[in-house]
Amino acid sequence: MAELTARSVLAHRATDLAGASAATGGRISLVEVPFLAQVDVRVSPVEAARRELLLPFEPNSVLRAGDRAVLWLGPDEWLVLGPPGTGPELVAEMESALIGAHRSVVDVSAGRAWLEIAGPAARERLSSGCPIDLHPRQFSPGMCAQTLIGRVQVLLEQLDDTSTRIGMRPSFADSLVDWLIEGITP
Repeated sequence: MAELTARSVLAHRATDLAGASAATGGRISLVEVPFLAQVDVRVSPVEAARRELLLPFEPNSVLRAGDRAVLWLGPDEWLVLGPPGTGPELVAEMESALIGAHRSVVDVSAGRAWLEIAGPAARERLSSGCPIDLHPRQFSPGMCAQTLIGRVQVLLEQLDDTSTRIGMRPSFADSLVDWLIEGITP
């Protein structure tokens, strides 16, 4: 019997991603963040606060706790990110905390591919194809946003001053990588 092995969305682009650092003299690096657990949670903010869930209530903010991040997507929607393979555990935890509440808790782990762009020129590259202001005064660590980059719908999470995590639909991952690389290679 053949053994099944998971293959990440951008595994075939590993050489291209690794080449970004060499092409920019280390000013930009691109790394795939494969297999993140992703759970979409919909519940009223009043109900979430009453149950003392660790969710950010400020628009476009991120709450980090250990190896998890919770991104605010809307007034009653959050995306919980965790280590690979923890989707079912995250769903069970949220469902247990929200028993009796009108809610939706769905494992959407296959719904987005993730990249991390880092380096002193990373923001400049992203800004060249993004309609929102990514200047550190406007988009600082601990913030997230749903926007477009190079005509691809993305979810951005600012990790620190020079690192941004980018989530996109898997079917657009190659297109975004092409756009990112096109702008940094001679």
